[in-house]
Amino acid sequence: MKKYVIALYIRLSLEDFKTDSLSISSQRMILQEHAAGLEEYGNAELMEFVDNGYSGANFERPAVQELLDLVRANRIDCIMVKDFSRFGRNSLETGYFIERVFPIFHTRFISVSDDFDTKKLKGDTGGMEVAFKYLISEYYSRDMSVKTKTAKYMKMRRGEYQSKICPYGYCKGDNNRMVPDPETSCVIQMIFEYAASGMNSAQIARELHSQAIPTPGEYKALKGQKYHDVSRTNGVWSNSTILRLLADERYIGTYVIGKKTVTEIGGNRMRTKDESEWIKIPNHHTPLVSKELFEKANASIKRFKIPKRKQHSYPLRGKVFCGSCKHAMHRSNETIYRCRFSYMDSSQPCYGMTIRESELESIVYEFLCKQFEVSLGIDGPNELKPVDKVAVRRAEFDNQIFELQEEKRKLYEALVIKQIDVNLYKEQKALIEQRLLEVQNTKAVVMTRLEAEQQEKERQHQQKDVLQSLVENKGLTSELVDMLIEKIFIYPNKRVEIVLKIKNDLA
Repeated sequence: MKKYVIALYIRLSLEDFKTDSLSISSQRMILQEHAAGLEEYGNAELMEFVDNGYSGANFERPAVQELLDLVRANRIDCIMVKDFSRFGRNSLETGYFIERVFPIFHTRFISVSDDFDTKKLKGDTGGMEVAFKYLISEYYSRDMSVKTKTAKYMKMRRGEYQSKICPYGYCKGDNNRMVPDPETSCVIQMIFEYAASGMNSAQIARELHSQAIPTPGEYKALKGQKYHDVSRTNGVWSNSTILRLLADERYIGTYVIGKKTVTEIGGNRMRTKDESEWIKIPNHHTPLVSKELFEKANASIKRFKIPKRKQHSYPLRGKVFCGSCKHAMHRSNETIYRCRFSYMDSSQPCYGMTIRESELESIVYEFLCKQFEVSLGIDGPNELKPVDKVAVRRAEFDNQIFELQEEKRKLYEALVIKQIDVNLYKEQKALIEQRLLEVQNTKAVVMTRLEAEQQEKERQHQQKDVLQSLVENKGLTSELVDMLIEKIFIYPNKRVEIVLKIKNDLA
């Protein structure tokens, strides 16, 4: 008998953590007790779906998406939730699923606290009472979002810094207020003074590196705040970091909030708002530099705004990295790859390292051709290893199994019409089943071999097509590089290391 599948759906949002009655364990207990009271429970299979920390304002939740996929596959007979808001707070989407989707797949929907069961309604939608509950849940979600945002802005206006991470140069003091960091505030002042004196961002970065001052990411890592991967930084400040610090108005005591907003309630996608919509709070905290120094530094520093332009595509785009410092190598207008990360540190092994694009493409092209020729065991693209055919054997095994099953059926008929006695029936039946088991086991081995050889055939055909493309194009293409190459590392003395995406197949 087919099991009656009951899906217990549980959702806990970030706001619900404060309410014990909405905890996962509490919801689970309520749903299990209610499920035990259903008349179908004796033949039921319970499945649990949990979205922990997700808003109910939309259906972009992993567990509910998995549940809906099973509903569409006709594998769920009943969905049970604690209340409507657990399933969703959006009245249109929630109503659509309950009134349109679930009836098509004959899926029952139960909301325990709302005393709602589509089986009892017999085609009705629940009337105005249910509609009002949808709207109340949706209004609650929107109202909670507004209240949370308002409370957050009120704290910010009082001077309480809300972010977990303070900007470089500051740290959290008493009452969560942002105060100057005694270890790094002097570095910020130094950067502004350098800029005001006429030094550009590259010169400032070199000066900070020469003084062995850790970068902002490295400093936070030293304090146990490992928010960024600084394994490849090596104490080198980037020009973009210098420019970002110089443009930050927080260093003159102005706090800027509301730069970004979510695209939809309950969603995670953010968009940057126009600067006119930002909220700026002057004299919010202790400034690190004067407004005069801030303006002078930003007036002196050169900022180049490059207009949007069409990106030029080239075969090795995004694939070439420095083997020493592991940073991406820059492709200059002269079609030369160079390592720019170590340009300010002559002690680095990759300092001043370059390689011509044409030379690198030639090396990569010859490497790929050799790899595929060796892998296929051929001298050109027109030969291919023969692959054994076992499809005929598979059909033979199916015929043998059919004949044995027929023999077993005829043996049973002979017993029914009393042509043979029970003892002879059992003896011959055991022999047939033994032969049937041997044939089925042998077939399983052959099928495994067939699948493996089919995969090998497909792999060799794919490699043959790749080699054919290499030969026909007489060079690299972006499509081939994206398909075959993970990364290319360049080392001093122009040593090249190529990491293939399909290296396990090139045996």
